[in-house]
Amino acid sequence: MRKYLPIIITLASVLFLSQSVEAQCKGFAKKLCKLELAPYIHDGNYHAAILTEGEEAELYKTFYKGQKYRIVICGAEALPAIEFQIVDSYKNVLFDNTDHDMASKWDFSLESSQQLKVVIKVPVSAMQAEFPNSGCVAIMFGFQEE
Repeated sequence: MRKYLPIIITLASVLFLSQSVEAQCKGFAKKLCKLELAPYIHDGNYHAAILTEGEEAELYKTFYKGQKYRIVICGAEALPAIEFQIVDSYKNVLFDNTDHDMASKWDFSLESSQQLKVVIKVPVSAMQAEFPNSGCVAIMFGFQEE
């Protein structure tokens, strides 16, 4: 058992640190990103993760016909502007913020209920350092009451 003790301590430390970082990232989403949803009502979910320059992430979410929505993407200051696309199930790009001056939010409604894919990418900064920057990136969803 003693020979496994260093491994157990290392694993426990890694788990504790990753949970701490995740909690800080959700705190970032709650404190800063949620404000960008106004006047839309937050859907109650916090989607946030630590990403590094060059990384991509995807999130699937169902949206309903006739409802007005706002999607907000925000990233830590150390990161370059976050790229994002909204893609339907037929792989049609409904919105790409690189075509809209790197907008951090998009307001929309749909003519039919459907599941959409949100693709976010942290581009590599123009001043690429030896070690790429990492930071929290959050995706927030809001809706408007009729």
